[in-house]
Amino acid sequence: MEQILLFAVLGLGQGALIAGIALGVVATYRGSGIINLSTGAVAMVAGYTFWALSTGFFGFSLPTAAAMAGALMAALAVGVLTEAAVFKPLRAVSPLAKLAASLGILLTLQATVLLVFGTQPQQAPSILPSDAVTVLGVTTPVDRFLLTGLVITVALALGALYRWTRFGLATRAASENEQAALLAGLSPNSVSLANTLLSALIAGLLGVLAAPIVQVDSVTLPLQVVPALAAALFAGFTSLWIACSAGILIGVMQSVVYYLSTQSWFPTDNGNAMPGLQQLLIFILMIVALYVKGAGLPRRGELVEQRLPAVPLPDRLLRPAVLATAAAALALIVLPFDFRQALTNSLIGAIIVLSYVVITGYVGQISVMQLALSGTAGFALSHLATGLHIPFPFNALGATLLATLLGVAAGISALRVRGVSLAVVTLAAALAMEQALFTNTSFGGTAGVTVPPPRLFGVDLGPGAAFRGLDGNEPSPLFGFLVLSVAVALGLYVANLRRTGLGRRMLAVRSNERAAAAAGVNVRAVKIAAFAISSFIASAAGTLYGYNFGSVSAVRFTALAALGLIGFAYIGGITMVSGAVIAGLMSTEALIPHALDKWFGIKGTWALLFGGISLILTLIANPDGIAGANHRRKKAKQAARTAKAAQAHAESATPDTAGANTAPAPEEVAR
Repeated sequence: MEQILLFAVLGLGQGALIAGIALGVVATYRGSGIINLSTGAVAMVAGYTFWALSTGFFGFSLPTAAAMAGALMAALAVGVLTEAAVFKPLRAVSPLAKLAASLGILLTLQATVLLVFGTQPQQAPSILPSDAVTVLGVTTPVDRFLLTGLVITVALALGALYRWTRFGLATRAASENEQAALLAGLSPNSVSLANTLLSALIAGLLGVLAAPIVQVDSVTLPLQVVPALAAALFAGFTSLWIACSAGILIGVMQSVVYYLSTQSWFPTDNGNAMPGLQQLLIFILMIVALYVKGAGLPRRGELVEQRLPAVPLPDRLLRPAVLATAAAALALIVLPFDFRQALTNSLIGAIIVLSYVVITGYVGQISVMQLALSGTAGFALSHLATGLHIPFPFNALGATLLATLLGVAAGISALRVRGVSLAVVTLAAALAMEQALFTNTSFGGTAGVTVPPPRLFGVDLGPGAAFRGLDGNEPSPLFGFLVLSVAVALGLYVANLRRTGLGRRMLAVRSNERAAAAAGVNVRAVKIAAFAISSFIASAAGTLYGYNFGSVSAVRFTALAALGLIGFAYIGGITMVSGAVIAGLMSTEALIPHALDKWFGIKGTWALLFGGISLILTLIANPDGIAGANHRRKKAKQAARTAKAAQAHAESATPDTAGANTAPAPEEVAR
């Protein structure tokens, strides 16, 4: 019991950080209606800035107070840029677009930190006293209590600010009825800016003070937003006191769960503590919060939404599919081996993005766990092929079906929620799968598992097949043809799905669930069908990934990689198959990043920075993505040609009566 109490007290430090980020999330939502996924990244920026200023990273070192002031100024600067460059231009767009914009900010901040400070975690100097105190017979560091007391004080101060000041009244008015507040003369831009700065200041302060406890790196601090979102869910994104209390309790529970996992009676993973239990706890807590709060969660911005990205009806499918297939097949033969590998990676990336076209483009639901489903299928393929010796293609089909069932089960568990709430819970699910499933040696492991090459009737179809490209090197174009055939088949299916009755019902659900239900659409059935289709597509990509590299590793299916893939999907055009192809070309280790690396020395981190900035610019200037913009230009040219032909036809049909100007007949006007 004494050890449980000790770990509970030790968890107060991380709990205070979670609670602080949760307070920042609630403050941003109160001011602008945005669930800001980048709040943890703001804490990361402040933590790195404080470390750099206090340790001489920039060539000079500052006293602790000055370094802390500089870190807080950096956090406030991020807040100002975020509000002015991102949130303000997107004030009236859909909540999903706002959530995607905050994802772009997260990717941009993470890439910037990696470029400036490198990939190595840093140990920031401690500001708080390092003394120990004895409570109930347990000796613990005093800084845990100080952090907890600080975050409680911040919550109380924020509560007083929102309750008894004019600013708080304006914020409450905007959060309860945005349109009424606007008609009353309140400036939504000023209210949003003030709350965004408050959020940045709180996150920055906790990022500096708690950094010595959780370590400063580009992954841990940004992902602290996930447990913070769980606390914010319990608070309904409105209650500061509940967000603070839930955040502290989540930190304590995570610490106690870690202690229990180290006990001899607890199940182990090959003698080691079971991984991912803390992340699994967060996912379970989110499910509980959504079932408890479910329909009561706020839905800011629905009354003032602009249109969602257009989902154009495909005009012709066969001709562009044949031309693209022929070009890709030729490229797989003539390209050098490294570009051939990059093209294969692009095709697999495009297949994964096709799953986003279905679930997000057609149904309007952001699911962050698509890449995790791909990883699940890849690991399952290894077990079916090497453990049970099931041959190709039955091993691939079995792995795809298993991962699809997991995706459907996750979708059913989240049927009560939609939109941004679904994005939050699937982010937690992706993180739980990454840590609890993929790093577990019984299923995956950090070292990875092997996948034998696909063989059909004794013919090797894998990257090491005998048939090689013009350069005679691996990977074999034969495997590229296999990936290409799957990509074309799934692309044609997704494009044709838009034409079917199910596709029209999906668009009705995306537009307005209540109106769709009133029109007789079974919303639950449509959502389950969308989860099943998108999960199957993502899982198929996972099996191809396993064959592609001959192994499956957890490091390629992280939650942050999934967020980046969603960003590329938005840039390419998340509602169109051609957008999935463009996104695939931009994905990790794909054709465009490989070309930039080989020809210009631009590494993957620069591509991540480009992706984050491009995602923000796309949402502001071109919500339909690259493919959508190309489609609009194509339609505009067709309309111009049609109008020109009609004008020429009208002129040729008008008789020349000795120079007299004769008015056209009504029939001609109509024609």
